[in-house]
Amino acid sequence: MGPDVVDLARTRLVYVAPAAGRSGVGDYADDFLAEVAPHFLDVVDYRIETEGAETAREVLAHARRIRALVKASSAQGPTLVHFEQSGGSLSVFWASLLRGVTVTATVHDPPYPVWWPFKTKSVGRHRLLHHAVHYPFRIVTTALQRRVLRGRTVFALTTMGADSIRRTFPRSHPVAARIFVPARPDLTPPAERPLAVGLFGHVYRGKGFDLIGRLREELDVDIDIRAAGRGTAALPAMDGVTLVGEVNGPDEDRFFESIRLLLVPYSKHNPYGKAYPASSAVTRSFAYGTPIVCITEGALAETVERGGAVGVDSVDDLAAAVLDVVRDGARLDDLTRQVDAVRRADAMTHCAAVFLDAWSAGASVDAAEYSAR
Repeated sequence: MGPDVVDLARTRLVYVAPAAGRSGVGDYADDFLAEVAPHFLDVVDYRIETEGAETAREVLAHARRIRALVKASSAQGPTLVHFEQSGGSLSVFWASLLRGVTVTATVHDPPYPVWWPFKTKSVGRHRLLHHAVHYPFRIVTTALQRRVLRGRTVFALTTMGADSIRRTFPRSHPVAARIFVPARPDLTPPAERPLAVGLFGHVYRGKGFDLIGRLREELDVDIDIRAAGRGTAALPAMDGVTLVGEVNGPDEDRFFESIRLLLVPYSKHNPYGKAYPASSAVTRSFAYGTPIVCITEGALAETVERGGAVGVDSVDDLAAAVLDVVRDGARLDDLTRQVDAVRRADAMTHCAAVFLDAWSAGASVDAAEYSAR
């Protein structure tokens, strides 16, 4: 971290993130920016609408526009540029290759700011091509990211994530922050809710929605399984499983009030290495006072240590853990108290303060003067 104190009230923030609705990171960005924006002189909010299916031309266009915005802002006075970076965010990563201006980033899928930096729309369409482009050149892309992060302050939303960045990019400045628990209304205590468990989030590989059939076979027939989130309405129908679809506002409230536990059977194993992302599904569950049952994979081990979660070693143990807890009112009440403690500790104001303090203390700058080269 730099030695100079920064007056954020005299500093402009250029904020770059995926658009809301494109990914969980985009949804996170809306709430996070609303919290930190009042601390700055002004904010330029730049969102990537092409997240997840970008052409090389779109990536280049975004990078050029962001560079121009940063140059214009720097000409007017002190400027901080912050990026929300996730594993597949191409434009966000390539646009972050700035010099001569204070740049920070939140790395949502640590340790790497981007895992597949050349996965454009055309490359991602062909699985073999995707791996042919990325897997043999892991050393090269890691070296590129080491160069980009050298001297740069980066935030991870778990301690394990920050530690993984420190190991992989020892010349960066990782800061351990927390993913905030959003404000939500208080609901009926889990022990008094219907006898049901849920899965929540965007349906894609590794999130565990493919395990619903197996869980249905292993759980008692009177325990309903409910799945909510983007893409869940299109999952195969089966007896004893309620497919809710995407939920927002009061629909989201009703979903969480209809379950006693949220299942988080994530598996982030891939041939490129282990990732340590924080889970927005977990924070959403905690926001409603709902305990979780999860596989202690990656940063979820840290979630279990903090409380409000029952951790298991493998998929094979998930159903047994649910059966051990879901009818036990005393155990549910104890887990709920733990959830409430995390909910208070990780409220938005507390989580945002870590960023504001780091920015105020002075983040690294790559050169004395911004250049558009």
